[in-house]
Formats: sequence, C-alpha cells, structure tokens
Amino acid sequence: MNKWIGKNIYIRALQKEDAQALLEINIENREIFDRYSPVNRSDDDFTLENHEKQIQEGEDSWDGDKGYNFGIFINESNKLVGTVSLFLIERGTAEKCMVGYGLDHRYSGNGYMTEAVKLVTAFAFEDKAFHRIEAGVMPRNTASIRVLESCGFYREGTLRDQLKINGKFEDHHIYSLLATD
Repeated sequence: MNKWIGKNIYIRALQKEDAQALLEINIENREIFDRYSPVNRSDDDFTLENHEKQIQEGEDSWDGDKGYNFGIFINESNKLVGTVSLFLIERGTAEKCMVGYGLDHRYSGNGYMTEAVKLVTAFAFEDKAFHRIEAGVMPRNTASIRVLESCGFYREGTLRDQLKINGKFEDHHIYSLLATD
C-alpha cells in the first residue's frame, strides 16, 4: 500500500482494518465534527459495520477516480488520528476536486492537519494531475482557515448560505490551490 510520508505523519488509503480506529475517532469527536459537517448522522451511523462499508465505498471511489479517502497516521506509532479526502472530482475541462478533512481533537495543535493537507495536495497534483483543488470553510472555523492558508490556498470569496449544517444554512469561504501556484 502506498504511503505519502511527511515529517510527523503519513497518509494512506483507508483499509478495512482501519474501521475500528476510525469509528473510535468519529465517536470521540462527534460533537466537534457535527459543528462543521453538512452530513447529518444518526446513532445508526456509528457502528463498525457502517465504517467498514464506508471504507469499502471509498476503495470503490478510488478505483473509479471518484474520490480519494486517506487516513492520517502518526509516523512513530502508526496510530490513525484523522482523515483527509479528495471528492467532488470533475475531470475533462475542469480537472478539479475538493479537499475535506477531520482530526481527532486530542491531536490538534501539532501541525498534523497542515502536513496532511500538503501531502494530499502533492498527491492530487503529482499523482492524479488535478489542476485545481478547492475547499469550503465556514468563516467561524478559524483553525481550518489557518490550515488552508498555511498550505498556500487562496481565498476567492464567500458563498452565502452555501450548506445546511445542523439545520441552519451557513456561509462558506471558498479557497483554492492551483497546480501552477
């Protein structure tokens, strides 16, 4: 299995054996993730079987160039601490995708997410020949904004009431990074 290795962490495609650790991260961080995610999850979503299914769907997306889901692992311990993904892929005239990510709150403040986003953007541009990567972030998510700006993403503007999160439409700043940047 290919790994993209950084100074403190590495990323690799999620595998079925990662399902239990991913479930534990999602349970531990449910309240935090729900503040920023447009995905409405019920208690039924927090099962090992559901996480195994999500990983399988991710593998299928990878094979069809429809999405790339990575786990973020600490180099020293091989511990899964988060995820970073490329999705909403448009080929042809656009050659673009979106990036999304989540980190176990117990590991924030160590630069892991910035490192993971840099690794996944290198993968996107060098391995998959994307021209543009986009990210949407709520103006109040200052930690995510710092990650994007640290990785060289450029803020292009704000989409008003872009996505419904927790029953309320939220503005999103749109950021981009080009292969030519």
